[in-house]
Amino acid sequence: MSARGRILAAVRRRAAARLARPRAWLMDRLFVPRRAARTARLRYAAVLDGQTVNLHAELPRSVTGADRAEIVVQRRRHRHRVPARIYAGRDGRLLVDAAVLLGAGARAVPVTPGRWRLRLHVTAGRRSLRFPLLLAELTRPAAGPTGPMTSSPVTADRYRLGRTVRGDARVVCARPRPAAEVVTVHIEHARIEVDLRLFGVDADARQAEFVAAGRSVTRPLRPVDAGVWRVEVPLAEMVPAGTRNVHWDVLVHTDARAPLRLGRRLHDVRAPGRVFAMRKILVSPRRGTLMLIQPRYTPAGNLRFTCGDGTGAE
Repeated sequence: MSARGRILAAVRRRAAARLARPRAWLMDRLFVPRRAARTARLRYAAVLDGQTVNLHAELPRSVTGADRAEIVVQRRRHRHRVPARIYAGRDGRLLVDAAVLLGAGARAVPVTPGRWRLRLHVTAGRRSLRFPLLLAELTRPAAGPTGPMTSSPVTADRYRLGRTVRGDARVVCARPRPAAEVVTVHIEHARIEVDLRLFGVDADARQAEFVAAGRSVTRPLRPVDAGVWRVEVPLAEMVPAGTRNVHWDVLVHTDARAPLRLGRRLHDVRAPGRVFAMRKILVSPRRGTLMLIQPRYTPAGNLRFTCGDGTGAE
């Protein structure tokens, strides 16, 4: 992003922060109470697995029968329809469940960056009814070992649920943040192979740099599959000079921007170091030399290789 773009983005964020409180007051005190009887009220709405919008809505009491329902995802002249399940609850009130998979890369609803309105269309005999989906309050994620996943694991596009000032639900789509994502890590006695994907960057002259305190090893990336790149590093260049452990981080360089730290980002776990744990491996990268190598993820999700003396680890 250019300097001018960063300044404009900061101005927009400050303006949005100032308007947040009066906007919330208008929504909660004025629009939501007055529109509750004429809208389909969402009892649950969340983006799960980074790219699927899950909805559970309650129709107005005035609607007593329906044959089918669908969710309409619309922005300007672009409109996409997704079937929904409609059924009667225990009290006889009509309920709707829907799962809207997003993203052309996931062979789903091809939303593009921007704000997309969500509406409910219901067919009852020859009648066609249209309802805004009222989101009175955002669904809060439950506490646990996982958290909300805001990016698609397929394309890294970002999706979140938002509300208009009238309380209508909408999906906000944004392009991926620049990232280098680990696909696989393979360690042999002579080398490390790491496969990775790049998101949010479009550049050539790609290379990876393994960096430690005062040391650096740079190797080119080569394509091995659609969207997948591989870097190979000889382990002989990572042997500690003494008895202290050496911690190697991985930076991915392109022509487009500052280096990207290689790691795991497209997940919903809160402790990637424990969940994506990898075993220690004893190798002999040089004749007469034993090295213990521990691949792991830091709390921030960055890939790190810790190399130490493996003499007493047999």
